[in-house]
Amino acid sequence: MEKDEAILAVKVTGPGEDAGVSSRLAKGMRAFAIKVDVSSGVSGFLRPGDRVDIYWTGQATNANGDRLGDLTKLIQTTVRLLAIDQTADGERNKASIARTVTVEATPLQVASLAQAQATGRLSLALVGAEDDEVIGAVEVDRNDLLGVQERQVVVVEAPEVCSVKTRRGAEMSSPKSPAPKKTRQPAAGYIWPAALVFRNIWCQCCDLST
Repeated sequence: MEKDEAILAVKVTGPGEDAGVSSRLAKGMRAFAIKVDVSSGVSGFLRPGDRVDIYWTGQATNANGDRLGDLTKLIQTTVRLLAIDQTADGERNKASIARTVTVEATPLQVASLAQAQATGRLSLALVGAEDDEVIGAVEVDRNDLLGVQERQVVVVEAPEVCSVKTRRGAEMSSPKSPAPKKTRQPAAGYIWPAALVFRNIWCQCCDLST
């Protein structure tokens, strides 16, 4: 009803009758139904007017479509419940196992929830009546749950090797390192002549090869 609008019988419910979900929606908001069970629906302790956080669990993939494993992520926070199953009565005190809950969401949130419900499983977490804490990003995969750390692969580049090639006609050859000189060792018990010993000493002092 608008301000200063006349009250008509068709716009007023009878005593004790439910006014309907549409009258509870804020301007620009939409109603969206989420399938729940005994575990995802907080064991039936949800009531219209409560606020919940919504978690998505499913298979995560990268940009190439490769599977990264199971993932649970917080996708919406402090979403208001409008109805439980087909009732919007917030005064009920008896817990009951619901099969659907209806939440209030923006059109963008509705699209996000529809995609999440079609690709995975949604779970609800009840928010305290006086809890106004802002929750940041929450994301947990199997490795985080079990404390498994991924191996980090360190790539070591091979050192560059510079080589010089010489062209001789149609043949291409690379220079080879000179082979070490072999030194002939005398047999055990061999006695060098005095003149040869003196010549070797003189050549080594003068840096001459024999």
